[in-house]
Parts: sequence; C-alpha cells; structure tokens
Amino acid sequence: MGKVIGTEEFSEVIKRFAESRARDRARSARWDLDVAVFYFSIMFLVIILVYLDIVIEIVAPVAIAGLVIGWLIGWKKGRQKFQGFYDEELLKVQLELEHMSNRIIDVTLKEQVLKKQHKKKGRRKNAS
Repeated sequence: MGKVIGTEEFSEVIKRFAESRARDRARSARWDLDVAVFYFSIMFLVIILVYLDIVIEIVAPVAIAGLVIGWLIGWKKGRQKFQGFYDEELLKVQLELEHMSNRIIDVTLKEQVLKKQHKKKGRRKNAS
C-alpha cells in the first residue's frame, strides 16, 4: 500500500514538481531567436576580422566576449521567464488536482446513489 503524506508534504511535492517543470521551460526559452541572431552576428564579425587579416590577439577576445555576452543574455532571459513559468505551472498543477478531486467526488456520489437505489429495490422485493 502507498505511503500517506500530510497536506504540507503534498504541497511541497507540488511546488517542487512545478519548479522542475518551470526550470525546464525556462532553460529552453533562454535560447530564442534573439540570442541565435546575436551569435550569428558574432560569428560573421569574427569571419570578417579573420578575412581582413586581423591578428588573432584581437579576434579571439572579440569571439570570447561575444560568447560570454550571448550566454549572459540567455541566462538573464531564463531567470526572467522562470517566475512566470513557475506561477503558470503551479496553477496548472492545482487545476489538475482540483479537476481530479471533483471527478473522485462525482464518482463517490454516483456510487452512493446507486447503493441507495439498490437498497430500495431490495426492500421492495422483500416487501412483496
């Protein structure tokens, strides 16, 4: 039989689940089209500098600075979007749980109604 957990523990499990899903969504959202365009512009700048025979001591720092700036832009976007995704995922999980509990209540009520109807039919047969 499964382990029964308290309301506080269950709430923590829901929060961790929502946080995990939000973190995954934020990770994928930070590498969007803006960052890709920035990386391509850095790549073209490096190609142009190499084509113009600029020394590697200048080209390498430009390339490294471009990569670092691109990573920082993506990281910042991920952090900004995480909170919105977290709130959205938490709401989604709560709505799913509410829907499931409503379905369980509906099934339980239907079972009780069917049992009462069955008892009434049994009484009618015994009275005849």
